[in-house]
Amino acid sequence: MKKRHQQKLIVLSVSLMFIWNIPLMMLFDQDIIVWGFPFFYFSIFLSWLLAVGIAYFMIKRYDR
Repeated sequence: MKKRHQQKLIVLSVSLMFIWNIPLMMLFDQDIIVWGFPFFYFSIFLSWLLAVGIAYFMIKRYDR
């Protein structure tokens, strides 16, 4: 894997650190239900799922 692709994974990790920061996550702490789950948990797991998908795509595509 090239250096620039490793840097993309680092940027993804740092952005998740800021997204999952407590003050920002408290913005999503509302009494809204999405598909039977509270919106807070839904937003956490959706962002986690997107991050895993993006990381998988970057590793699968550029790891040659």
